[in-house]
Amino acid sequence: MAELADRLGVDGRTVRRYVAHLVDLDIPVEAVRGRYGGYRLAPGYRLPPLMLNDDEALAVLLGLVAGRRTGLLTATETAGETAAAKIRRALPERLARRLDAVMESLAFTAPPGESATPETGVLLAIADAVRQRRPISIRYTTRDGRRSTRTLHPYGIVTHAGRWYVTGTDPGIGHDRTFRLDRIADARTLPGSFEPPAGLDPVQRVLSGLAKAAYRYEVTLRIHGTVEQIRTRLPASVASVEAPAPAEGTDPDTARWLHVELRAERLDWLPPVLASLDLPFVIERPDELRDLVIALADRLATSARQA
Repeated sequence: MAELADRLGVDGRTVRRYVAHLVDLDIPVEAVRGRYGGYRLAPGYRLPPLMLNDDEALAVLLGLVAGRRTGLLTATETAGETAAAKIRRALPERLARRLDAVMESLAFTAPPGESATPETGVLLAIADAVRQRRPISIRYTTRDGRRSTRTLHPYGIVTHAGRWYVTGTDPGIGHDRTFRLDRIADARTLPGSFEPPAGLDPVQRVLSGLAKAAYRYEVTLRIHGTVEQIRTRLPASVASVEAPAPAEGTDPDTARWLHVELRAERLDWLPPVLASLDLPFVIERPDELRDLVIALADRLATSARQA
């Protein structure tokens, strides 16, 4: 045991603790007495390809379950299930049975989110281009089915609401672009390199890009409150909030009139959101939203008057 402790760079007590841990994992470790004794595996036993303790195995399996429900797994929907099955087969039976009990008794309060899964090859190619700062050529299909080949300087990959995005600059037009990875059919690295802008935040680029995406309605509001209050109902992925510079000597966090812009395919969800803010607001456009807000106010007033 002294030789083993020396090779591992630990003391004898630590070696015994390691051995006890292996026994807990159902690894048949035998103690051999005598001058040349020590520890050895039982004859004929082969170590499994994966060694995880209880905490590690549970973390991996829960990570697979959470990834599948939030859309953060790639490839096919069965990839997470087959990976979990392979991990379970490599675990000691005692640990595997305990994990089975956890997975069978686990329930979720929220239904699985809608996932838009990118191809694994596309994700790996883009991630490598981000790290190496290499331009890429992608074959992309837009929301309305139009297909095109684009060149992109990719700055980062972002996951949001069960979807994967890549953000960067199109060098041909010099504009920032954000693309959904599940709509990319192919990604190919191009020669050359690029330098991303200083202080770049891919997350904020994606969120602001989603808030400014082209939809049927362009909504402009003025809301009297703080940015934090508005963000509780209109996050950065939905609306942009512009705050004028505060007057000298005033607290920048005090309520004031803020300019809010958002784009939407429908307007019927917005009146309840504005009502839930419980802040003074002015609708600048469109007129359809003003009519919907008035209709909601009338319905609420009618309901409130009923005995």
